[in-house]
Amino acid sequence: MAGWYEEAVGLLRRPAVAEMAVDVVLCAVPIWAAVMIGLVIGWLLSTAFGSRGKHQRKDAPADDADASRDDAACVDGRTFFEGGHQVVTEKDLEHLVQLLDNKESGDTTWQHLMERTTSNMTYKAWRREPEVGPITYCSRTVFEDATPELVRDFFWDDEFRLRWDPMLAYSKILDEFPQNGTMIIHWIKKFPFFCSDREYIFGQRIWESGKTYYCVTKGVPYPALPKKEKPRRVELYFSSWRIRAVPSPKQDGQQSACEVTLVHYEDMGIPKDVAKVGVRHGMWGAVKKFQSGFRAYQQMRNTENTLSRSAVMARVTTKTSVASSSCSLDQEHSSATKTIDENENSRAVQPGLDWKWVVFGGAVAAVCVLNTGLVGKALLIGAATRRQAKK
Repeated sequence: MAGWYEEAVGLLRRPAVAEMAVDVVLCAVPIWAAVMIGLVIGWLLSTAFGSRGKHQRKDAPADDADASRDDAACVDGRTFFEGGHQVVTEKDLEHLVQLLDNKESGDTTWQHLMERTTSNMTYKAWRREPEVGPITYCSRTVFEDATPELVRDFFWDDEFRLRWDPMLAYSKILDEFPQNGTMIIHWIKKFPFFCSDREYIFGQRIWESGKTYYCVTKGVPYPALPKKEKPRRVELYFSSWRIRAVPSPKQDGQQSACEVTLVHYEDMGIPKDVAKVGVRHGMWGAVKKFQSGFRAYQQMRNTENTLSRSAVMARVTTKTSVASSSCSLDQEHSSATKTIDENENSRAVQPGLDWKWVVFGGAVAAVCVLNTGLVGKALLIGAATRRQAKK
């Protein structure tokens, strides 16, 4: 044992070997960068996609200046938006409908991601990569034994969301406009220690066409809360749903199921390629968590009569007439693998961070970089280049 140790020490003392080791370590930086980015993606995937009201706070902002600024926000915000009519407008509704029609018309720019099934839910997802701007995601979820009204309330109810979303560090209504149901919400989402948390200020509003609900959420400016260095504000943000009753395939076509079609995009400042890998592999886990949250909300509403403020505001809708697309997302052929999880409905909402996705995100990013062969080549070529230059 002693002999082996002495030989190893002697080998490391050789200048050429020591320099080569340093070169390899320096060239390995891309691996650590990939792992760090992957951890961010994994952290994001520990919860579901979505957004939405008076909210409770998990952790209040640290300084008193922020709190006093929040108190003044309603006055400044109401002056800026003039009764809420300029927060989320008819043009935003038209944008959502256009995206839905574009997807349902069979546009080939939408790439199929997955299709999954549980005992009481089906899920399909697609994505589109525009030349300019962030990746757009579209998903269709069908909840068995659910009404559009209950699903609508669930998506808007941030007070209940605080029970199951570990990323939400701070949430508050900045302003509300009861005449049309518009609200302006302030969120801060927790990110890993090596990244800045993300801040969202978004407006939200619901339109009702027949028994179909169009729930629009988008990032909006808010002069009373200027941007700060930290947390980093996400300004480009759009996350909206169409919610409607659909026939249940399990109950002879009765409209006892609820379809939710989501269109979502945002710019969080994360590289596209890394985000694509993380979202694709973590999407289903996030959806299952969202499903368990909805079933817990369903049980809570069966036993409690008191509605949260945000759920009350969800019932203030703007009546409109929206022509439905003649196509259906179900008509699209898919070769995706279906899985059945009969125990899904029995899962309770688990508080706290789902660390398996954090670890998974880092691993996925590292593996993807390694699989390209770029890192391996960089380690060898970079070290050799440095050695040649020194000669």
